Amino acid sequence: MTASVEPPHDGPSETLQSQSVDTHGPPISMEDPEDTPPSHAVDIAPRWNESKTMIWRVTATCYCAFVMGANDAAYGAIIPYLELYYHQSYTIISLVFLSPFVGYTISAIINHAIHHRFGRRGVAIIGPACHLLTFAVISTHPPFPVLVIMYIFIGFGSGIQNAAWNVWIGNMANSNEVLGFFHGFFGVGATVSPLIATSLITKADWTWSSFYYLMTGAAAIELIYATTAFWPETGSKYRQALQSSATRAQGNGALSQTRLSLTYKVTWICAIFLFLYGGIEVAIGGWVVVFMTNVRHGSAFASGMTETGFWLGITMGRFILGFVSPRVGEKLSIALYIIIACALELVFWLVPQFFVSAVAVSLVGFFLGTIFPCVVVVATRLLPKDLHVAAIGFAAAFSMGGGAVFPFFIGAVAQAKGVGILQPVLLGMLVVALGIWGTILRTPRVGQAHQV
Repeated sequence: MTASVEPPHDGPSETLQSQSVDTHGPPISMEDPEDTPPSHAVDIAPRWNESKTMIWRVTATCYCAFVMGANDAAYGAIIPYLELYYHQSYTIISLVFLSPFVGYTISAIINHAIHHRFGRRGVAIIGPACHLLTFAVISTHPPFPVLVIMYIFIGFGSGIQNAAWNVWIGNMANSNEVLGFFHGFFGVGATVSPLIATSLITKADWTWSSFYYLMTGAAAIELIYATTAFWPETGSKYRQALQSSATRAQGNGALSQTRLSLTYKVTWICAIFLFLYGGIEVAIGGWVVVFMTNVRHGSAFASGMTETGFWLGITMGRFILGFVSPRVGEKLSIALYIIIACALELVFWLVPQFFVSAVAVSLVGFFLGTIFPCVVVVATRLLPKDLHVAAIGFAAAFSMGGGAVFPFFIGAVAQAKGVGILQPVLLGMLVVALGIWGTILRTPRVGQAHQV
């Protein structure tokens, strides 16, 4: 069987037939089964469709992304009803954005340890189980402090899955396209979630908490789907895969990989960039309904559909631009997408028409959508393979942390200044994100991207 190799840089892919490529010397034959490839050899990248098992696993990760997207987008649809139900201010209600940050932080610290001890099987069980527990409790419309605490479990479950599946897919052949589909299913979940929630609440007279009956069922399917797909992926199998790693020789402890990954400036650049990106994405999705209702004076249903349009834009961007970005170059394409998003954000802010704002925010979503998978691909090419789980897990947790901190910050400011503050804050975040990404454009490739 011919297997495609994902190159560790922005160069063309190669095809290997029963040989491993030494990046510092001639090819090493693998005809002798006792030959062991050197630690710096390029691994043969698996393809998503090389077997029924791989297809099952890839579709399982896509379904996990669907559930994570449905959860993240549900905030925007239910926040107006949380405010009415719990009789709390924007600042207090915004704690539902902030509390997952605790879970994301924990996941960033112990993500590699979970892989080391339980393998991907552990991720496939723990992540969906956290979702199932949280959705089941929220469906009972608990007291507000309990609601805030339960979202910590959401942060932890989503954090370990986001890191694990991004790394796993990021090391495949055609990783940009496959990651585009993975994140595209996140967008599908984020698109249908506010649509269903808004329709059920405004048209069918459901309570906001009743929507979480559906989310509980979705999480139960997620748990079964992921567990059956990754059951053979044990901790011992994961440790064996890293056995010949050069970095592993520098420290056998699971947490040492996280500490080592943090000595690479690429990890920090990607983490800070994704912190801002996650904040922008969730802030728009979380507050656009309130903005369109209070500032653009739209109806509850029309404003809810605006959030659906934003997530639909993200979904289409991930499915479509995932094929464009590799041809432009991931580093350059990210910069271009941010510049276009800044221009569209100006239109969203300065043209006070409901329809124009709705179209502009959908297009912002379209150009922002593929940024996350592009960053994952760039990181996998700039960092040693055995640090991918730790480094990308840390950066992904930072992204979700941004999705917790900035919507909370905007809610607190909106309490004092009004929700109209959303647009200048978002534009400023986009400009800062562009400046941070500019620092990675000249970052050397793996083997040269040295530690800080």
